[in-house]
Amino acid sequence: MTDGKDGLVIVDKPGGLTSHDVVARIRRLAGTRRVGHAGTLDPMATGVLVVGVEKATRLLGYLTLTEKQYDATIRLGQSSNTDDAEGQLTTIAPATGLTPETISKAIADLTGEIQQVPPAVSAIKVDGQRAYKLTRAGAAPELKPRPVTVYEFTVTAIRPAGDGDLTDLTGLTDIDATVRCSSGTYIRALARDLGNSLGTGGHLTALRRTRVGGYGLDTAKTLDQLAERFEVVPLARAAAAAFARRDLSADEARRVAHGGRLPAGPGAPGPTAAFAPDGSLVALLAEQDGQARPLAVFAEG
Repeated sequence: MTDGKDGLVIVDKPGGLTSHDVVARIRRLAGTRRVGHAGTLDPMATGVLVVGVEKATRLLGYLTLTEKQYDATIRLGQSSNTDDAEGQLTTIAPATGLTPETISKAIADLTGEIQQVPPAVSAIKVDGQRAYKLTRAGAAPELKPRPVTVYEFTVTAIRPAGDGDLTDLTGLTDIDATVRCSSGTYIRALARDLGNSLGTGGHLTALRRTRVGGYGLDTAKTLDQLAERFEVVPLARAAAAAFARRDLSADEARRVAHGGRLPAGPGAPGPTAAFAPDGSLVALLAEQDGQARPLAVFAEG
């Protein structure tokens, strides 16, 4: 791997590739199989995919839980069996004459803390089986609603579908929107539920993830750029950008490196990145019952 460093690679994923395809590319570029990603993007989606290399793979489970932001296009007037443009259209209903006020009211009902039913074609496990496998086998499971939080669902444009596309899209309306949400939120499901609320049906036609936690498109590299110059965000800088920071004394750093606990810090929500006096990442800490305990230790004990 270049320079032998552990760290994160912030990829601007292109459309048409799975997240696993991107990981396979990074494995070749990094020269190691110890590579993973935080937060899957569907093949049609583009944008920020956080990839961990070597020790940084241990950050990924915690990065997956951070909030995310997307730019999305929702087509009203059509539903699909996957809730996006990659599926088969299942219903078509006129979606003309919708007022911005009507759309805003429906979106308001999908904002905040909501109960969301995941798409039938998703990686959710049901009795040990992936939902998408059961659905494609003709035994679509009945998925239960899950609590998610939509912090922002802002419409940026309402327009006739396609905007000059030669395909006949009469009676369809496209909505461009920015969505900022918690981990586990399906933008496809928001498109489906918005269409159902408006009585028109709806599905996702474009999705670009613009941010994962502290990482945005401004720091993302395309696969072509990475092929020309492969570089990682070093482990300490990667953790500092994603988590609250706690600076340790030399004695505290030694204790944590051996799995010991510390008195609780200022009490920031979520994991805290703990750093040694030399600036190196020692561990991720979780606070509970007045103590800070290591979730993952990165320093040599």
